[in-house]
Amino acid sequence: MKKRKGLTWYLFLFAVLLLPLSGCSLTNSTENSNEARALAEEAYIFAYPMLENYRTMQVQAISPDRFNRFKHATEIMGPEYKDIVRPNNDTLYSTLWLDLRAEPMVLHIPPITDRYYSFQFVDMYTHNFAYTGVRTTGTRGGVFMVAGPEWNGEKPAGVNEVFRSEGNFVLCLVRTALEGPEDLENVHAIQSRYDVEPLSGFLGVAPPAPSPMDVFPLYLQPAAESVHFINYFNFLLGQLKVHPSEEELIERFGAIGIGPGFYFNADNFGPEIRAAIEAGITSAIKQIEASREILGERKNGWVLTRRIFGNREQMQGLYLVRAGAARMGLYGNDLEEAYYPTGNLDADGELFDASKHSYVLRFEKDEIPPVDAFWSITMYNLPEQLMVENPIGRYSIGDRTEGLTFGEDGSLELYFSKTSPGGEKERNWLPTPDGPFSLTLRMYLPHERALDPLYAPPVIRKAE
Repeated sequence: MKKRKGLTWYLFLFAVLLLPLSGCSLTNSTENSNEARALAEEAYIFAYPMLENYRTMQVQAISPDRFNRFKHATEIMGPEYKDIVRPNNDTLYSTLWLDLRAEPMVLHIPPITDRYYSFQFVDMYTHNFAYTGVRTTGTRGGVFMVAGPEWNGEKPAGVNEVFRSEGNFVLCLVRTALEGPEDLENVHAIQSRYDVEPLSGFLGVAPPAPSPMDVFPLYLQPAAESVHFINYFNFLLGQLKVHPSEEELIERFGAIGIGPGFYFNADNFGPEIRAAIEAGITSAIKQIEASREILGERKNGWVLTRRIFGNREQMQGLYLVRAGAARMGLYGNDLEEAYYPTGNLDADGELFDASKHSYVLRFEKDEIPPVDAFWSITMYNLPEQLMVENPIGRYSIGDRTEGLTFGEDGSLELYFSKTSPGGEKERNWLPTPDGPFSLTLRMYLPHERALDPLYAPPVIRKAE
């Protein structure tokens, strides 16, 4: 154990040493421990989504050197997929990390007329600052340019729309709907036509000098959860344009060494102030961990997630909500794009447990999820929150499920159990693990009436 601890500490110090050593230095530092604690708490909550985003960017783009290139998922997620919890098998994902420091990037999207798709653009704050797809730009595809904060040009000829990011780095997360294994080849063909190129290539001119790739600080969790989070925060602030609405806030943070590109040295603080900053970080982490209650509401045994992702205007000032959402799961959609209620309690207020009971969910005709695209319910075991092998290889069920049967009155009953309900009911059966489980209902392009108030699926009852 001592050797392992030593290695971790060595890596921690190594990460700190790799942080940028340029920029302004600390000047008007506070000598009031209460002020330092409060500022650290507020700053950490503000910065947390940015830190999580940077951690992901390091794994997916910086370390493998995958900026400005698509990476496509090519297989349906099933029980063998264990990289993330509650995986989605309705769509195939494509990811594209954009580095906009040198110049804008231009995306080419083909016409897609036979299925749902969306391109979600996420900035360094984790705001969803733009979308293309069925909801926003239709099925025609197009040419779209993404520009960083330092680009001040005009929309080039041949570009349908320009999306401007507040920061130099952007995640483009693409979802392309999939009808099942037999549809994989069709989706692969669509993915192969997603293309990206620098603006200089699009215009046929000489490219600018490439941006340096040795500026990125090594991310390690111990550093990000200590006073050294300020090093990461300062680096990230130096890679974006601070919004006018937050200039005063960032200036206040300067009292504990925070600012765009600032050089931060924790040794500039005495033991009392440094301890106060650490206490503020601890308090912030506890608030983020306890924020689940403000992210949603419970009805009919389902957790209905409120608007916890969106653009700057929608998320303005909601810093604890934004942090809690990042902890729950980065890169969620706007509610208008997709809405995901989660079910875990039955009509008796008890957690689902298929080792003891079978369950039924009955939608009356007017209770079926109202969507413009499609809906599905996916089964996950607990506590792992992963899909589990079952005899019919069905891990989700919804309005696209082949053979799904409705009642003569338009109602729909779905069955959740570890063994088949038998006969015609098997058409509407979603197998469970032999134990506790949880459900996620995914509604793509929910109707307006599903969002105000939030749509709650009917309660799930134990089967008689």
